[in-house]
Amino acid sequence: MNLSSKQKSLITKVINVFESGSPAGNYGIIAIFEDGPGDIRQITYGRSQTTEYGNLGKLVKNYVAANGLFSSKLKPFAAKVGVTPLTDDETFKGLLKKAGNEDPVMRTVQDVFFDETYYKPAMKWAKDKGFILPLSALVIYDSFIHSGSILSVIRNMFPEKVPADGGNEIEWTTAYIKARHDWLANHSREAVRKTTYRTKCFIEEVARGNWPLTTLPINANGTKVS
Repeated sequence: MNLSSKQKSLITKVINVFESGSPAGNYGIIAIFEDGPGDIRQITYGRSQTTEYGNLGKLVKNYVAANGLFSSKLKPFAAKVGVTPLTDDETFKGLLKKAGNEDPVMRTVQDVFFDETYYKPAMKWAKDKGFILPLSALVIYDSFIHSGSILSVIRNMFPEKVPADGGNEIEWTTAYIKARHDWLANHSREAVRKTTYRTKCFIEEVARGNWPLTTLPINANGTKVS
């Protein structure tokens, strides 16, 4: 999928609002949710909120390798992330916050990390499946950030085919948004049920016919993004 730098920037800003409340992204933000393996507590961190039992360990290792202001202090934790529970380790959490809030190196590392780990795989999936519209790109990228992929459990909830298989892109994306909204709204985890603001945003953009993402601002959970 070929997006312009402005389109990519807009998409990133919307996701940043969903994840950390700011279009610019909050690089030092930390939250604790009971959504790890077996519903255990885990840290979520950074501009687009990567998780302790997901890719946080990779992010910390990348930062350590980049020789940032707090790299030496975070180095002992790099191998522990995802192995040893760190949700109650105030030293670790404090270092993450300081690195995100005070060190430009961490912000650069996060920008590269989220691009390589989530954005590029999402856009590859979109391209392989025949998608070309910017709103579809936003919806797909959000799914990769929020769920790690386009979940088969949601795809199986509707019959539309992806464009590469002869389907209509607008029909598929619209059906996917509705199915994902229903899946989120009825999820067993309360924290997941509370994230329907994401799909509500997309439903509004579909209603506005904003497939090229040129009708601005976009209302992302109460924040106007342009």
